[in-house]
Amino acid sequence: MEPVYSTVITAARLLWLAEGLKFKVSGVEHVPATGPGVVAFNHTGYLDFTYAGIPAFLQGRRKVRFMAKKEVFDNKVSGPIMRSLKHIPVDRADGAASYHAAVDYLKRGELVGVYPEATISRSFELKEFKSGAARMALEANAPIIPTVMWGAQRVWTKGHPKQLGRTGYKIMIGVAEPIEPVGDAETITAQLHKVMSEKLLELQDAYGEHPAGEFWVPARLGGSAPTLEEANQLDAEEHAARVARRAAERAEHDESAG
Repeated sequence: MEPVYSTVITAARLLWLAEGLKFKVSGVEHVPATGPGVVAFNHTGYLDFTYAGIPAFLQGRRKVRFMAKKEVFDNKVSGPIMRSLKHIPVDRADGAASYHAAVDYLKRGELVGVYPEATISRSFELKEFKSGAARMALEANAPIIPTVMWGAQRVWTKGHPKQLGRTGYKIMIGVAEPIEPVGDAETITAQLHKVMSEKLLELQDAYGEHPAGEFWVPARLGGSAPTLEEANQLDAEEHAARVARRAAERAEHDESAG
């Protein structure tokens, strides 16, 4: 029994009810009822992980241990909650510890949630995937569970204000057939990207209207979101600025310490 996790799930469901969110979930049968699995899901907004666990919950109330950036755990409000839910902190400067923690969870028969894109996709198209999910699956002999969401970016995404009122937004979640850990990490990662790309197109086709000019609609569908290439450039500039800021802070600290 995990009373904290159960309490958080209940609170989330009440919030979703208050927001009027309409979920349409498919492919729950692809989530293993028992045993390990790497739940790989696309990343379009800040609340993705709260929705990505729904298929597992519907499959025998299983819980997912999500990998999330260390800063979330450092926060005095979210940190204690994340630790009590047994999620996994990721230090982007040194990811070895989080990787080994995830593999340990998998070897104990848990479900581990991973963003193969590593960061939010501003274009809402799938970015290039990191190989971590495949490497974990291979080391723990666990299947990868491709999971795709569409519509979650409308609630809260990078560069746009959050919409936590009663919006009535529709959020679709589709789970594809598991990918067995056979072959090398590069091949498995390419297969995962292909499967999730196909599922994303499927959900977009079934979603309904994508109004032209809307921020949450990809450029490919007539929206105002940046193209994948433009989004990658924005990410590169943001990363460079972050690195420069940290270097300046270290220099200032060294100067004051000297």
